[in-house]
Amino acid sequence: MKRIFATLIAFIIALPAWAEIEIQEVTSPGGITAWLVEDHSIPFTAIELRFRGGTSLDDPDKRGAVYLMAGLIEEGAGDMDSRTYARELESLAASFRYNATDDQVSVSAQFLTENRDEVVDLLRVTLHEPRFDQDAVDRVRAQVLSGLRSDQTDPNDIAGRNFARMAYGDHPYGSEGKGTIDSVTTLTRDDIVTAYENVFAKDRMYVGAVGDITAEELGVLLDKLLADLPASGKPIPGRAQVTIPGGVSVVEFDTPQSVALFGHEGIDRDDPDFFAAFVLNHILGGGGFESRLMHEVREKRGLTYGVSTYLVPKDLASVYLGSVSSANDRIAEAVKVIRDEWARAADEGVTQTELDEAKTYLTGAYPLRFDGNSQIASIMVGMQMEDLPIDYIATRNDQVNAVTLEDVNRVASELLDPEGLHFTIVGKPEDLDG
Repeated sequence: MKRIFATLIAFIIALPAWAEIEIQEVTSPGGITAWLVEDHSIPFTAIELRFRGGTSLDDPDKRGAVYLMAGLIEEGAGDMDSRTYARELESLAASFRYNATDDQVSVSAQFLTENRDEVVDLLRVTLHEPRFDQDAVDRVRAQVLSGLRSDQTDPNDIAGRNFARMAYGDHPYGSEGKGTIDSVTTLTRDDIVTAYENVFAKDRMYVGAVGDITAEELGVLLDKLLADLPASGKPIPGRAQVTIPGGVSVVEFDTPQSVALFGHEGIDRDDPDFFAAFVLNHILGGGGFESRLMHEVREKRGLTYGVSTYLVPKDLASVYLGSVSSANDRIAEAVKVIRDEWARAADEGVTQTELDEAKTYLTGAYPLRFDGNSQIASIMVGMQMEDLPIDYIATRNDQVNAVTLEDVNRVASELLDPEGLHFTIVGKPEDLDG
């Protein structure tokens, strides 16, 4: 109850900023659409651009090209080499960030109103005229390779790679978006240019802006920044066929503690039952110390420091995953307890008290996400990519509260598959049943 009370206090504090978020759809003179929240209280603006496709656009023998390209995009542009570019960005007191995941490449920009025109000019040349100088390619490639070598000795990364390979097979999701040591080593500058051309196009673009900018000003900015991008990029792959057989697979690794990634097929974000599954997950394993799994695996039996579950609705496939770590001689018991709790939830469902407490927490915590212009811009772009309505922020908690006990328990019986639950374990586990 203490945690719920603290959450409600935080909710009350955060409510005014959250409740005042008014999103307007802006269409530029050139026809580019964006979502905008005007906030003229401080002379600062955040813009979030996302391009659907991400590392999934890599060819099978060029894995890591999009990820490497995202790391190189601001290593010089136009007539500016890497050092000159960095000095120019610093002089404008602006921030640009680039990131690539399975489903998207994101570009985040934050700047002061007084420097808006200069910052947009710099961002435009970044997006339209990246240099990809060979010395920059070699330097950033070395950084990526260093990370990949580190991943080879990280049990969590090993479990993730093996589970993905099993679940997604030959689909891009089935291999590491950052690439492998072999694939990244052989990437050429031409491969980086191709990755850039595959990603940055208007047919997969989403825009959010928050801050000290009007709709008219944003429209002019959008055309200046994005109107000259190509109309289309590389076709996005089809949906992945998820194949997760029940059971246990072991990757031998010399460590005193085994790491397990477990899961089965999940539920898509646009499924009518998604919110029921969302609430169910919070009760089962997504609710931190209040979740059933944490109570059964950690508090009652002391088998782990932490266990968690999470829905993963990607663009091209959906899975339901969880993770746990435990001593080699105790991981088998942790696996059994998790599978038993999975079966209990599927067969018996949850209680009204569990449902009420989950909804209180989930609705109370939601406003805390809106803690700055950049975060709000990111949330708005995510809404667009998930095809959510523009008033979703105002109605989201209503959808959580609308979930009934009957809804959750029906979804539990349909979604949870204890026999189909697969555990990929990295370590030297003892006494596993298989």
